[in-house]
Amino acid sequence: MPSLRNAIGLQELTDKSSGIWRALVAEFLGTGLLNFFGCGSAITGNIVAVSLSFGLTVAAVIQAIGHVSGGHVNPAVTFGLLAIGKISVIRALLYVLVQCAGAIAGSTVLLALSPSEQSLGEVLLKNNTTPVQGFGVEFFLAFILVFVVCGACDPNKPESKPLAPLIIGLAVAIGHIVGIPRTNTGMNPARALGSAVVTAKYDDHWLYWVGPILGGVVASLIYTHVTGPAKPSDRSYNTVPTDEKELQQLTGRKGAQPI
Repeated sequence: MPSLRNAIGLQELTDKSSGIWRALVAEFLGTGLLNFFGCGSAITGNIVAVSLSFGLTVAAVIQAIGHVSGGHVNPAVTFGLLAIGKISVIRALLYVLVQCAGAIAGSTVLLALSPSEQSLGEVLLKNNTTPVQGFGVEFFLAFILVFVVCGACDPNKPESKPLAPLIIGLAVAIGHIVGIPRTNTGMNPARALGSAVVTAKYDDHWLYWVGPILGGVVASLIYTHVTGPAKPSDRSYNTVPTDEKELQQLTGRKGAQPI
């Protein structure tokens, strides 16, 4: 069954053209940089500054390694794409392993270069948020991220490709603005694990894995099977007129009456 073999992806381990080893290094570096710069901004204590730091770091990392590994840097993204067949099982599992290792490495470097008693971006429930509520928050934080990833990277929307890193980074920033006052925003199981390891704080850690992964999987399935990916002839994504006929109608040419 070639389709099953391709879905599992064992051949990628020996096929030099798959580029899997370069991709694994890229994912390791990407999550390491995310934890260093994103969590490093926690010292500011400013929600907007921390949110922008995470969002812009994600955008920068995707721009740097997206052509190598896809720029997942998040198990929720990886499992979401696995659910719709965009990545093999073997590659997905290896991605998650190196993402976790990279996040731990990034947080470890941050710890070594930080003054004592500084916040290292550890995840924790805040403002009387219950574990169930925290799970729901983390679910929707990853949902919006993966939903945006699917839309920004839809191959039938080439106009979105140049802006994809920034668009995805903005989704991350928005998620942090909502999540920081409630769960301190995991949104990314690997990022949460990295902070937990260096601070030895694992309270309610399960929800920072289960919530984002489920949110990512549901988002990718909804985009693929409910809203549907874009088609080459689908113009419904355009928010401004893009063809000559539409422009003529709006400007009153060729018999169209001006408003």
